[in-house]
Parts: sequence; C-alpha cells; structure tokens
Amino acid sequence: MLKKNSFTTLIVGVFVVYVLHTCWVMYGIIYTKPCEGNENCIEPYLARKPKLQLSIYTTTRSSITSETNIDLIFSVDNFNIDSKFERIVNVSIPKKTRSNGTLYAYIFLHHADLPLWHDSRQVHAVSQLTTYTLPRPEEINLITGETTTETEPHKAEPNVPGEPVSHWRSRLSLNVMADNFRFDGSSLPSDVHRYMKMIQQGKKIQYLPILFIDQLSNRMKDLMIINSSTVELPLTICYDKISLGKLRFWIHMQDAVYSLQQFGFTEKDADEVKGIFVDTNLYFLALTFFVAAFHLLFDFLAFKNDISFWKRKKTMVGMSTKAVLWRCFSTVVIFLFLWDEQTSLLVLIPAGVGAVIEVWKVKKALKLNIQFKGLIPAFQFGSYNKAERQTEEYDTQAMMYLSYILYPLCIGGAVYSLLYVKYKSWYSWLINSLVNGVYAFGFLFMLPQLFVNYKLKSVAHLPWKAFMYKAFNTFIDDVFAFIITMPTSHRLACFRDDVVFLVYLYQRW
Repeated sequence: MLKKNSFTTLIVGVFVVYVLHTCWVMYGIIYTKPCEGNENCIEPYLARKPKLQLSIYTTTRSSITSETNIDLIFSVDNFNIDSKFERIVNVSIPKKTRSNGTLYAYIFLHHADLPLWHDSRQVHAVSQLTTYTLPRPEEINLITGETTTETEPHKAEPNVPGEPVSHWRSRLSLNVMADNFRFDGSSLPSDVHRYMKMIQQGKKIQYLPILFIDQLSNRMKDLMIINSSTVELPLTICYDKISLGKLRFWIHMQDAVYSLQQFGFTEKDADEVKGIFVDTNLYFLALTFFVAAFHLLFDFLAFKNDISFWKRKKTMVGMSTKAVLWRCFSTVVIFLFLWDEQTSLLVLIPAGVGAVIEVWKVKKALKLNIQFKGLIPAFQFGSYNKAERQTEEYDTQAMMYLSYILYPLCIGGAVYSLLYVKYKSWYSWLINSLVNGVYAFGFLFMLPQLFVNYKLKSVAHLPWKAFMYKAFNTFIDDVFAFIITMPTSHRLACFRDDVVFLVYLYQRW
C-alpha cells in the first residue's frame, strides 16, 4: 500500500512541477523586459510614424530580384498599422502552377514615396499560396447513388490514388507588431530576432517594422484544389496588428507545428493542432491548458486504478459482464471510426491503447484462456460459481428491458443515415452508424450495472477510485460545455453520464 501511495504521490509531484515549469516558460515568452537605459537600446523605427505602403505580389519563384517578373495583386498606399481589414482579391493562376506547380506571395512594407527596389528600409516576407495534399474522397448516397460535387473550377481531376495534388490556400493572414517597444540589444529574444531588420540612424540602432505571416491561420478547410482549367482563384487577405507578447507566442506555436510535421505528422494532424490556437482566445487557451493538464492527470490515475482493480479481480460477482462487453465494443468502434476519418495521431493512438485495454478486460470478465495448438488458437472459458450465475441472471434481465428501447432507436438511426446522408463507402456508412449509436445511446449500457447493484444491494464490487477520477474528468467536460458555445443537445449529452454517476453515489450511500 505504501508503494502504491508513494507512486501516486510521485506522479502528482511530477505533474505539479511540470505545470509550474510550463507557467514559467510561458511567462518568459509573453513578457519581455524593456530596455531601461539609453545604451544598447534598439529603438522602433515606427515611432517616427513614416508614411508606408503595403504591396503584395505573386510569382512562381521562391526567390526574387529586381529583374524577376512579379504580378501585383494588392496594394494599400496609405497603410495604417492600427487599421484592421479583410479584402478578397482574384489571383491569376500561372500555367506552371496549374500543372501541379507552386505559387508564392511576396508581401512588402515600404515607403510610399520611394520605388520598391530603391527603398533600403523596406521589409518583406514570403508565403506559399499552394500546398500539396491528398484530395478529399468523393462521397455518395448509398441508396440513390447521388454524389457530392465541388464547385467549378475546383472539381478534382482523375489522379493516381494516394498521390498528393496542388491545392490553393485561399487565406493570407498578415500582422505587423504595433508596440513601440525598446529592445535591450544585450538580451534580444532569439525568436523575434530572426524577424527583425535593423538600421543605423546616427548613433542609434533602430529596427524596422516587424512583418509576420500567420501560418497558423492556414487551415485545410480553406483549401481549394487546382487543376489545369483553373484560371483564377479568390484570395482573402486579412490584416491585424499584433502585440509583442502574442507575436512571440505565435512564433513558438508555429515552430511547434513545423516540428510535428518534421517528425512525420501529416498536414491534417498539424491542422488539428492549429485549430487549438486559432479558434481559441489566448486567455481561454491558457485556461484550457490547465484544464487539459488536470484532465490528463485524472485520466492517468483512472487508468492506473482501473488496471490495478482488474488485475486483482478474481470473480465477477456484482459486475455486469454485458456492460464490460459493450464498453469493449464501443471503444473498438470509436477507434475504427477515428481510423476511417484519418484523425490525428494525437487522438488515434490513445484510442487504440484504450481499445486494447478494454479487450483485455473482456478476457478477464469471460475468464477466457487462449492456448495455441500450432497456429490454431483454442479458447477455453472458465466456469461461474453460484453467486456469479445469479449476477448473470440479473444482468440478462436488465439487458432484456433495455433492448426494448435501444434496438428500435439504433435501427431507425441507421436507416435515416442510409437514406439522407452521403458516405465514401458502405464501410464508412457502417462505421458511422455504429459510432453514432455509441455516442447517442452508449450511456444506456451503464444502466445494467445499476440494476445489478439494486438487486444485490451492494456496490463494494465496483472500482470506486477509477470511478471518482473519471467523474472529475466528466465534471471538467461539463463545465466547458457551458463555457463554450455548443448546441443544447451536446450539453445534455455531457451531463447524462453525471446523472448515472450520481445514482451510483446514491446506491453507495
């Protein structure tokens, strides 16, 4: 017992140290100490309030000179750094890009009264307007044969299966750091340094406007497929000023996403990570970090206690075998659904591990022994004693009552989806129908255990520590269901598990 408590204490201690270290690192990123004296200070060039112009060009070349042929697609003559705007422009697609090539956007911030290439104080940034990814598979109605069609001229042409094709990034997000911040030259942050261009003005060193391209806003939902007939495509240009703290934070997040892709994560994996940062307010993101950290801690402790409970489990008295079988089935279905949807590995791997654990618990519940005779497995089931057989009778009785409600609902939902929803294949329809049933009616399979508890007048056979940690996680999910704007049906779905758990607590009391 001492060893177990010591291990749990160690895990909680490591968790606390991790949270405190992360807070310190985040504080160091968001807060930058300004230069207090006059020596070694780097002044902002924007403090002089120069008259600037924003110009955006496109080209198929990754590097350009004054001799390079570039096309002007957007320009703002009197560029006001504090004025947020969003414009949609139509961009001509060169033949090279239509042939699965690449197109770049060059963004220049320069003086309005000087030619672009003669302005030594101009700053620029480069963004790739195209990317290579797999086209989305065509979806059909399995009864009528009706297919989904993309709006011309972006309909996909036949290509080799599994071959990435060129897609158009329809959004370009720009930022300029608007803080007139005085940097200390002796302790210049390395993350901002690579975006800075400095000039000498008399005895002082000044840094030119920091132009930043927000790559986190490039989402897969904004991609458009490019084919040989695509002549022109829309580009949404978004601009907003950015503070120094948010700029440094965004730089670190972009580097993190880039590192994930270098480690082999797909663009879809990276896109889901981007969504965490782009679709969330910074303060709410910080709150989400703390909640996710506690969620992870409770998940680990629930996992640890659940495994320990089932390792010691020698009898199924008081335990609903059918509830264990359902949890295994639902976990495997959810894993297959995530696999079919090509979900991020960040989600898929934990789901796969959970499915393996649930299969192991079924083996324990059924007292299943597997022996191999050569390559052929032989299955042997253990026998139940009198008390276990009585539990099975109550379990079967509860499932009989539950089937009167469950089967019509599941069959009706499957028929509706078959008639009115489009899927990639019959396999996708089957998996989606099953997973919708799991999400919608899965909580009903917690009821047989309540019925068994009621008949036996005992709850001593349940893994209460694992239940408590899972309840904490459910409570966290419930709170966020009300903080975040969600449909009423989803909010009710978050609370239904709590109702069952409260009944468990009542039975224990």
